[in-house]
Amino acid sequence: MMKDVTPKLSSTALQKAVVQSFVKLNPLVMIKNPILFVVEIGAIFVLLMMIAPPFFGAEGRFGYNFAVFLILLFTLLFGNFAEALAEGRGKAQADSLKQTKKDTVANKVQKNGDIKSVSSNDLRKGDVVLVEAGELIPGDGEIIEGLASIDESAITGESAPVIKEAGGDFSSVTGGTRVVSDWITVRITADPGESFLDKMIALVEGASRQKTPNEIALNILLVTLTMIFLIVVVTLVPIANYVGVELDLSTLIALLVCLIPTTIGALLSAIGIAGMDRVTRFNVIAMSGKAVEAAGDINTIVLDKTGTITFGNRLAADFLPVKDIEQNTLMNTAVITSLFDETPEGRSVLELAKERKASWEKSAYEQAEIIPFTAEERMSGINMKGNEFRKGSVDAIMHWVKEKGGMIPNDLKTIADDISKQGGTPLAVAKNGEILGIIYLKDTVKPGMKERFDELRKMGIKTIMCTGDNPLTAATIAKEAGVDDFVAESKPEDKIRVIREEQEKGKLVAMTGDGTNDAPALAQADVGLAMNSGTIAAKEAANMVDLDSDPTKIIEVVSIGKQLLMTRGSLTTFSIANDVAKYFAIIPAMFTVAIPEMEALNIMGLNSPTSAILSALIFNALIIPLLIPLAIKGVKYVPMSANQLISRNIMIYGLGGVIVPFIGIKLIDMIIGLFM
Repeated sequence: MMKDVTPKLSSTALQKAVVQSFVKLNPLVMIKNPILFVVEIGAIFVLLMMIAPPFFGAEGRFGYNFAVFLILLFTLLFGNFAEALAEGRGKAQADSLKQTKKDTVANKVQKNGDIKSVSSNDLRKGDVVLVEAGELIPGDGEIIEGLASIDESAITGESAPVIKEAGGDFSSVTGGTRVVSDWITVRITADPGESFLDKMIALVEGASRQKTPNEIALNILLVTLTMIFLIVVVTLVPIANYVGVELDLSTLIALLVCLIPTTIGALLSAIGIAGMDRVTRFNVIAMSGKAVEAAGDINTIVLDKTGTITFGNRLAADFLPVKDIEQNTLMNTAVITSLFDETPEGRSVLELAKERKASWEKSAYEQAEIIPFTAEERMSGINMKGNEFRKGSVDAIMHWVKEKGGMIPNDLKTIADDISKQGGTPLAVAKNGEILGIIYLKDTVKPGMKERFDELRKMGIKTIMCTGDNPLTAATIAKEAGVDDFVAESKPEDKIRVIREEQEKGKLVAMTGDGTNDAPALAQADVGLAMNSGTIAAKEAANMVDLDSDPTKIIEVVSIGKQLLMTRGSLTTFSIANDVAKYFAIIPAMFTVAIPEMEALNIMGLNSPTSAILSALIFNALIIPLLIPLAIKGVKYVPMSANQLISRNIMIYGLGGVIVPFIGIKLIDMIIGLFM
């Protein structure tokens, strides 16, 4: 389940929001919100009626007009307050981020190898800097040499340092973080003002926020409804004249303001801003509001097995030789293939061999030709003095051995299948075209993953696991984790293929990744969540970045996206349903004098036409600040199907939107009646 990450509002934030509520009354600002702009035009007309009553035929109506003007003014202020409060929360976070963005001294490495101290603001893309223990990393970049423990708490809030090193998928570093131990050489990848931190600040301040397609569509609907109600109100004038009822302008404005969807119009922007802010407070940076919204509409999630569904550290657990091969022979060959393998699996082979009293001299193999692991070949090793040592997937090693003219041991497949059935990964070892046995690598499904995937299933979201493991291993892990489908022996291009196949079915797809080889798939996905610990290429291709580098967070991001859409839908339903009660308050009040039969519609038993109109108008204004906490915090999300969600929405916010105004308007009318 998604945790609540909404902090309490400070008094300072509230004060700033109040000030901004008045600043936003500027018509040039208000026109960006068509609904509230109509309310402001109405308020201006009522104000003019107070200033020049004879011109508008409003003599003797000053008190009533003054009350209408005040209520309209507060309606505007409450709407502006909602947006200002949501913006203020983002700006407060931006201020804290700005404190981490310091002008530091950087040790720039010159072309001749000399070190020159320069300001971090003078660094440009491509510059190389040396960062030692205790120093701040002066800018975004990639480690090109060295290994260090890095404190990223200024960015992620996580106090535990992380290990970053040259090469691989954990070489990316962020400006403003601190090297705790050792040293690294970093190639700068962003010019001043274009760093990851700069982008974060702009996004959380709302400077880069644009309305999402869903929000734009809803705005069009609300504007259309406003135009329809405007036409309705205008046509009421000749109808009223026909039956002998004179309607003054302030009453018509009051009717229009009550009928148009002012509630959702006032809260819509706040809901969007708060949605992005909620994702940010979950330590995920969304590059656009569209990404957050798309997360709420996701149908399929493509997940890597390693590091996402499982812990990812596949560690060597045993050496299993084939028939007629000594275990020590297999173990010693496995050690040779792992001497220059810096992956966790490679290091675990050496650790297991050391536990079993094996010994070796790495320096004896310094002149060897290193065969690095590639996704295409799926094996690695070394060549030295005419000998070829390899370890890799069983299929890849079998293919290599066959090319060398070697034989495949009869019991190899049995050993490999037994390991796969246990959820492990078999890693074959060979020397000079002869298979010696298998290294048993263990991986473990993270606790709670099955329950999380059950939640996604309730939302109607399909989960697909991609793994480089063989089909047997993949099937075992998939069953244990509870995913809906899996792709075994997956290559980078397979992820793109899976995403495209799902998109061709009309589905929106999300995926996580951290490596350069994940970048194309992250760019192809509708929601691509890159790990902050990953490569620059992955972060640039994705539309979200997880500062905590937790691949499973895509599940929470989807929940936040759905919460945003639910909040918008719920409050829209509530706002439109509100109008029912207002009809029964204002329409009878306008026509009862001339048409006594209209009193039958006064089912709330309101005191007088004036109190009825003012009560509806006051309720219309007060409901906005009452709903601000819900708009900012979001409607509580419970995993369920779309049909269940719609039914729940109608019952709570539709029915509630009809009942609450009846109660609220009646109570306000009773209070007004005490003063009339």
